[in-house]
Amino acid sequence: MAEVYADRRARLRERCSAAGSGAALVSRPANVRYLAGGAPPGAVLLLGGRPDDDLLLCPRTPAGDPAEGRPDSALRLSVLPSGDGDPAIAAVGALAADGADRTAGPLAVEEHHLTVARHRALGSVAPGLRLTDLGCAVEQQRIVKDEEEIGCLRIAAEIADQALGELLESILVGRTERHLALELERRLIDHGAEGPAFPTSVATGPNSGREAHRPSDRRVEEGDFLTVGLGAEYRGYRCGIARTFVIGTSPADWQVELYELVFAAQRAGREGLLPGVGYRDVDHAARQPLAAAGYAEGLGARVGHGVGLENDEDPQLAPAAMGKLDACVPVTVGPGVHLPGRGGVRIADTLVVRPEADGGPELLTITTKELLAL
Repeated sequence: MAEVYADRRARLRERCSAAGSGAALVSRPANVRYLAGGAPPGAVLLLGGRPDDDLLLCPRTPAGDPAEGRPDSALRLSVLPSGDGDPAIAAVGALAADGADRTAGPLAVEEHHLTVARHRALGSVAPGLRLTDLGCAVEQQRIVKDEEEIGCLRIAAEIADQALGELLESILVGRTERHLALELERRLIDHGAEGPAFPTSVATGPNSGREAHRPSDRRVEEGDFLTVGLGAEYRGYRCGIARTFVIGTSPADWQVELYELVFAAQRAGREGLLPGVGYRDVDHAARQPLAAAGYAEGLGARVGHGVGLENDEDPQLAPAAMGKLDACVPVTVGPGVHLPGRGGVRIADTLVVRPEADGGPELLTITTKELLAL
């Protein structure tokens, strides 16, 4: 993997050089992990003009556990004395000590991640060093995943499917949303996840179908819709899945009708995940059946988004999103409808964009989408 991280840093270095930057300071945690392989919380990566100049500054010695990853052994490592300040400030101080504030080009920083106070502090450490904005260069580089990254997502999806499958085999009636959510998160860890990719959502009855519903003390009742949204984190990579079921009895006619509508919308979105297809075209494909049935006002701002080292990454599958899909981009597709006072349906999967010659979109989350009565 050392070559993978070196190549990622080399690509960013070329971009910085083309923009006239002599060095870059990467501070956003997911970006640091992407370029360095792993680091403790709060670490920063100083990218120099040559590979030998790259420096990972950490607030403590890396533990090497899966939750934070293992730093690339080819990187120079500097561990700050306990409680001795901010690694970003230390990085700029190191540049100033080397005279880089007088001789090199500007230092590119992630302004979207730095606070105003932290940005000012960087400037005060080396008054002669000009700061410029790196923008979202690393986030853009992260959009297309290599097969190692997709492999981690595939395992995360398997873990989520296992946890959900085991829950469906248990007795659900009478248990609270909160209890079921906690059990799902425990099962994720039992099957090898570092933790949930995001707060697990369990929604029953009138709560069902809501996006990111916070579990309450409402108990599962016969005839309820039950919507579950969960995800697993594996080696830093996160996936998501959502399914809706009926509790105890055969579903009512309105439940069948609503479920089939959302399922058709989700299928239309999934089938559009091909290289060259516009982000907003995928959103439109999933949104159109629901809007035509009169549910336009209740739809969310988007039907999906990218996933990886963060649960919510680019691309955004939204009505006004610009850009087109590339191969090897993992995304979620998860439209839903919620009827106030009655409940609703949400179905979401994690998939990888693949060309038609390779079989089209690769489905990572494979729990059945049949409307089951549990």
